[in-house]
Amino acid sequence: QKVKDSMRVLLPVLLNKSHDSYDKIRAILLYIFSTNGTTQENLDKLIQNVQIESDSDMIRNWKYLDVPVISSFVAQQHKYPRRDRSSEETFQLSRWTPVIKDVMEDAIENKLDSKDWPYCSRCPPTWNGSGAV
Repeated sequence: QKVKDSMRVLLPVLLNKSHDSYDKIRAILLYIFSTNGTTQENLDKLIQNVQIESDSDMIRNWKYLDVPVISSFVAQQHKYPRRDRSSEETFQLSRWTPVIKDVMEDAIENKLDSKDWPYCSRCPPTWNGSGAV
């Protein structure tokens, strides 16, 4: 069963005095893994409330294993710029257009941002888009 509000479930466990500090660190790490990272201020509040400042490096060092311990919610919800498709003809059952369609159309038109797509090679400037590549 999926947990809807993980912080509400996590706080009673963290504030319970009978649990060992290592178990609390494990609980915080499970929370971070399940939410794909947390904000810096949220992590600082958790560490202060649970009083594990001396062991906080056990949590923070996961970043060296490429685990997103600290991440902003804006970065997690990075959205690809969508095209306006309101003028296109749609079918009764297909009201939603997947993002991959926009990405593929941009790739064909050679409009992909090199920051977001560093491994996509640029087509030669003489290519007019009339043939498959």
